Amino acid sequence: MEVKDINVLSLFNGMGTLRQAFHNLGIKVNKYYSSEIKPYAIKLQQHHFPDVIQVGDIKNWKTWDIDWSEIDFIGSGSPCQDLSLAGKRAGINGSRSSLFFTFIEILEHIKTLNPNVKYLQENVGSATKLDLGIMSRCLGVYPVRLNSELLVAQLRDRYYWTNIKTKKSLFDLVTDIKEPKDRKVLLKNIITSGEVDRKKSRCLIERYIGAIPKSADAIQRHLKERVEFGSYTVVKENNLLRPFNKIEMCRLQGFPDNYCDILTTLECCSLLGDGWTLPMIEHILSFYKIPNK
Repeated sequence: MEVKDINVLSLFNGMGTLRQAFHNLGIKVNKYYSSEIKPYAIKLQQHHFPDVIQVGDIKNWKTWDIDWSEIDFIGSGSPCQDLSLAGKRAGINGSRSSLFFTFIEILEHIKTLNPNVKYLQENVGSATKLDLGIMSRCLGVYPVRLNSELLVAQLRDRYYWTNIKTKKSLFDLVTDIKEPKDRKVLLKNIITSGEVDRKKSRCLIERYIGAIPKSADAIQRHLKERVEFGSYTVVKENNLLRPFNKIEMCRLQGFPDNYCDILTTLECCSLLGDGWTLPMIEHILSFYKIPNK
């Protein structure tokens, strides 16, 4: 039987990694609905995929003009700021990370109309056991923990919940996605010039570029302090330190060099720092069985 072109709803869509992953895998998308509020994220998404349908803020989901019964796949990278070690640890009930529960409301609504809908939810590897337990019980499945260092030159430890492929473990249902084969991508091989002092970059974060001062001397002091503090990875070039450029940041997340050309360096860092690693999403979606027509 012939497979269908799928309808996708992407929450917290960001730069549209999910859409790009479906495209790269040759999975045909009929309608792709994107919930996103950052103007430059929407700009980049529409630049690469003009057919994406923007539906706006997730808080207004009940007003969206969507045939919910036709949604085959829902993606969610709900905010991690309250869960991450880099944040204030307010937890899943924090002002930003609590949007996870809005995703659950939407998912449950779709399930009443299409019980076979598939989903993918992602969040940080530093989330507490308490928060992990809450999210897992809401979804009815426990996550798999995967690190993007296997596929790119960046340490990026994440939990992924999905019903694409599951298995029973004692009394619990767990996500059954195996680790991808290590591609052994080294940081020194993805920088455009200069040298680095480590095999893999630390996790790219949104404030990596935004916090950097403007004057040359201040830049050097700032980068040296952050490297010593252990929060940044930098490149040494001509005896000076520099942050990653746009090409390098794209490579750290597995995107083509020119993917963010229309953005500023700060916008590029913001989206990639908050986003999904493209080859990891491709790996997870490779287990997805496309529904029949």
